[in-house]
This record gives sequence, C-alpha cells and structure tokens, in this order.
Amino acid sequence: MTKALITPEDLQAMSDVVIIDTRAPEAYAAGHIPGAVNLHEIFTFLATSDPEGISEMTQKFADAFGAAGLSGKETAVIYEGSMNTGFGQSCRGYFLLDFLGYPKKAVLDGGVEAWQAAGLPLDTAPVTPSPAAFPLDPAGASVLLTRDDMLAALDTGTAAILDVRDVDEWIAESSSPYGKDFCPRKGRIPGARWIEWYRLMKPTPDGMRLKAPDEVLAELATVGITRDMPVYLYCFKGARASNSYLALKQAGLADVRIYFGSWNEWSRDPALPIEEGRPYAA
Repeated sequence: MTKALITPEDLQAMSDVVIIDTRAPEAYAAGHIPGAVNLHEIFTFLATSDPEGISEMTQKFADAFGAAGLSGKETAVIYEGSMNTGFGQSCRGYFLLDFLGYPKKAVLDGGVEAWQAAGLPLDTAPVTPSPAAFPLDPAGASVLLTRDDMLAALDTGTAAILDVRDVDEWIAESSSPYGKDFCPRKGRIPGARWIEWYRLMKPTPDGMRLKAPDEVLAELATVGITRDMPVYLYCFKGARASNSYLALKQAGLADVRIYFGSWNEWSRDPALPIEEGRPYAA
C-alpha cells in the first residue's frame, strides 16, 4: 500500500508513477520535477454539492486524471510549491482521487521546496502525457459531504464540524482568500470548531511539513476532538480542508470527511444558517 505522504527519496525510488504538478502554469514552466505533468485545475475548480455539481466534478476530474495518464496501474504522486504556500492544493488532488476511488496515490510532503532541499534537479521542458482510461470507482464518494449532510449534522450533533480557514475568515472579517467580499456573506457554520490549517504543520530544515500523528491529536484536543469522533471538515473550497484531511487521516481518525463545496457554496445560499460577527471564543 502506498504511503499517503512520501519524501523526495521515496519518489526517486518509485517506478510506474504519474507525477502531477498542481501549481500555476507559469510556475510549472519555470521549473518542475522531471516528468511531471501540470494540472492546475485541481486547485482552481469551484465545486458545488448538488447532484449536478457532483456529477460535473466527477466527470471533469476522471477525464483530467485520465488525460494525465492514470489507468489504475500507476501511482499518482501530487505536489505543490510547499505545504503552506499553495492552500493545500496537492492534498486537494489527493482528496479528489480518494473521492473518485483511485487506489494508488501519494502527496510529496514538502513539495518542490523539499525536492530542491534534497539537492534534486528541476526541469523546464513541458511533458506530454500518454492518456489512459481512468478507472472511476464511485464507492470513493463516501468521503464527500453535501450541504444536506452538513445541515443534518447541525441537527443531530453526531459529528464535530471543523473549520480550518484562516483567522480573518473565521472571525468574519473576510469571506475568502480571493478577497474580503468574494462571497456574499461572512461568518461560520453554526457550532463549528476552529483550528487554523497552519497549526497542523510545522517548519523543518526541508520546509513546512504536516505534523506527526501525536502532534495532530494534541491540536485536535484543544477543541475537544478525539480520535474516535467523526470529523466534518470545511474551508473555502476544499483545499485547506484537504491538507487537514490528510493530517487527520495520518493521525488515525477513521471517519474524516470534507464538505467540498465549503464556504463558497454555503455562504451563497441565504437559506443556510451562519454565525456572523466575531466568535466569542476565537
């Protein structure tokens, strides 16, 4: 079984891989890991959780990952610039593959920064992948939450809702990383707990990395979350939540899911409840 987080040395030793660079095309062109294909839509796509939105996302990324060369035999290795500069975009790719049911996938822990810190080269030549038939497995959809799932969780209290957005979003000063007024409403999903996603990482000599399992569990304990609790994550569009998803899964939490539509979807429906203003316990 492929480790979810791998090192540059791990990647060098692997065979039959498809390396996916999630950064913007200009960053990819300036220098990427040799052999990597560029798939920036992993980061830019804004999802909705209605049936039409889920169907669109499913087909879009089954097609995109197939075009990148994933047939089910290869291990997908996804990376970004570093773990704290791309808003979790490599982990968003990992989550999308989880959702689509792809069996062999990993994130390069530390991204390009860790690769370069290991003294390994970059390439500027574009890579043309060999397309493949992507093996779509809808069973992976169990990790994805809809807004109806979130509303049910508000009613029943059966899961801990964890907001991992940046502090200005949590305290309702901004609606998104795209600008303060990108979304029509600022605030939080009622009853959500908050751990800013940066807290699940730490600096190392090779760049920012996800914290070790015991350290992640210690952070979760500060908001009353234990390993045996179901956790429903959200952020703005599912990227920072995906970074946190990987951290929580590595820490041994068995039931972690993401509301992928996140604040971008929730805030745009005036019928959905929010908490506005500064939280009492920010």
